[in-house]
Amino acid sequence: MALFGELFLSEIIKKPVFDPKGEIIGRVKDVIVVKGDPLPQISAVIVYRKGQAYIIIWTAINIFNKRIISSFLYADALQVYEYPEDDLLAVRDILDKQIVDANGAKVVRVNDIKLEGYHGSAVLLAVDVGMRGILRRLGAEHSSDEVLRFFNTQLSYNLISWNYMQPLRPELKAIALTVPRQMLSDLHPADIADLISQVSREEGAHLFKNLDIEAAADALSELMPERQAEIINSIDTEQAADILEEMQPDEAADVLSDLPTEKAKEILEHIDREEAEDIQELLGHEEDTAGGLMTNIFIAYPPQITVTEAIERFKKDAEEIESVYYIYVVDEDEKLIGVASLRDIIMADPQAQLAEVMETKMKSVTPETDDMIVAEIISKYNLVALPVVDAENVLLGIVGVDDVIDIILPPAAKRGRRKV
Repeated sequence: MALFGELFLSEIIKKPVFDPKGEIIGRVKDVIVVKGDPLPQISAVIVYRKGQAYIIIWTAINIFNKRIISSFLYADALQVYEYPEDDLLAVRDILDKQIVDANGAKVVRVNDIKLEGYHGSAVLLAVDVGMRGILRRLGAEHSSDEVLRFFNTQLSYNLISWNYMQPLRPELKAIALTVPRQMLSDLHPADIADLISQVSREEGAHLFKNLDIEAAADALSELMPERQAEIINSIDTEQAADILEEMQPDEAADVLSDLPTEKAKEILEHIDREEAEDIQELLGHEEDTAGGLMTNIFIAYPPQITVTEAIERFKKDAEEIESVYYIYVVDEDEKLIGVASLRDIIMADPQAQLAEVMETKMKSVTPETDDMIVAEIISKYNLVALPVVDAENVLLGIVGVDDVIDIILPPAAKRGRRKV
């Protein structure tokens, strides 16, 4: 087998394949890819001859490079190719498909495939996702290099090694490729959400299923409501429950509110009872209100404990809370009587009671307060969180500044609430 030099898939497509006498027996249409060790390899070449597809198995190939491709077979020995569903074809199933570039945290398109000889086989070494791949397929790579050379510059290669990718499905049948689970989980949740949003539903669901529970919960909260619903509907109930348990109650409630009622109820039944009650409570509030924005997870202590005691409690309690800005002070009836910022707590006398440190002149709203009014209050008084109380001043929850930001986003990003 003679396979040598730098070789890309686009350089052999439509190339003639010669028989032992030098006669053309067809032109390359595609190649069949199978699993190999260590890289996927070509198992056969598909050629077109007089409008019919034929298959030439790899062991029947004599010479294979960008200048000449020849076979031991003659035209009358070729077998008709019927395109079985289980075959993975490089041109049909890989070229122009999307893959995840973990380094750039973006979805890119496969413009070409780099091949290389390995122990008598042709293996898929890398995919070209750059401009060179496009120019090469257009037959303009060489001329472009000459033009750029005139300006003392050159077009860089943008190759992603096959070692950094894995098939979308185990049998290597899928049309897209993705990065290994750990590489994906290490990305920022917002980047993961962007990747999932840029690919098809099937590919996005696969990316999501490859995440660990914590990364999945963080990424889910960054997705648009309709994509959240698609993702949750694509996974089993127990996995969905595990992911929602990992999320903050208000974020979990947002997700459930966009699901069919029966599906939401089913998931709630698999969530820990206490956490399910927190989520259910939030689902009871109308959209576009403080109740619809708030989370019922916050830190509140009685006024008589000392700053030292508050700090010790805080170290333990804050572990399960995503963002903590203030410590609220409530009496024995859970009524809000004061608030202290973390800065106030740290700077205070360690032996002072919270009653001596807390601020009693504070702003609060009720669950029914319009969300725009909530936003105005937070903006006007430079707050990072606003307490939500009932008619008896019992502390029900808080609205964080990050929740308010959602109000100024386009309508498609806003989430409604309904009872489940």
